[in-house]
Amino acid sequence: MSRKRAGYLDGKHHTAYVPDVERQMRPASPAPRLSHDTLELAAFIDVETTGLSPYSDEIIEFAIALFAFRRDTGEIVEVVDRYVGLREPGVPIQDGAYRVHGISAAAVRGKQLDHGRIESLLARARFLVAHNAAFDSGFVRRLFPTAARRPWYCSMNGIDWRGKGFDSKGLQQLLRAHGIQAPVAHRGEADVDSALRLLAQTDAGGHPYFRELLSTYQFTQTLRVDGGVGTR
Repeated sequence: MSRKRAGYLDGKHHTAYVPDVERQMRPASPAPRLSHDTLELAAFIDVETTGLSPYSDEIIEFAIALFAFRRDTGEIVEVVDRYVGLREPGVPIQDGAYRVHGISAAAVRGKQLDHGRIESLLARARFLVAHNAAFDSGFVRRLFPTAARRPWYCSMNGIDWRGKGFDSKGLQQLLRAHGIQAPVAHRGEADVDSALRLLAQTDAGGHPYFRELLSTYQFTQTLRVDGGVGTR
């Protein structure tokens, strides 16, 4: 099943993924003017880790894209800033995790994240988005205080994908169903860019999927670290 593509990331704005290159500071395009009340900023985040536990495992790749959107329509206007970085962990990368993302100990040796840069991007976002936010937020909140003070929206569970006829709500399966070709799977920047392209697609009613995500969390619902739903 496929859906009509919205205007965002239609090929003109999408930045190709370059593997094994740490691009720590690169605006995707000139920042739009945010003088209109309906134009806001949010951030999409993806992390790759040494394993599944936020308590015993650690982040080894962090990707974030700050994007402008219209709350009234759910239109994603453009990415205004981004950061991608690798990090050497203090624990081994588990074999199962390596088989998923392909990031080796050698690739992250000596690497550090720019915490100031990341905190600056987080501070500009009204809320944070991730595909399976319960997983990503558990890791991110432990490293970055600002992330613990921001609402988290889950693009995997905050949209009724199965109700729309999709067999899976997993990111890679949804990308294939929409004809979105990611340059690589399970890498931070590629997953962030592809997920934003997915959210910019329109449903059967002609509305961006991101609009439904906004509606799901319209009462300032946020995801706790344990995956439960609470209110600020």
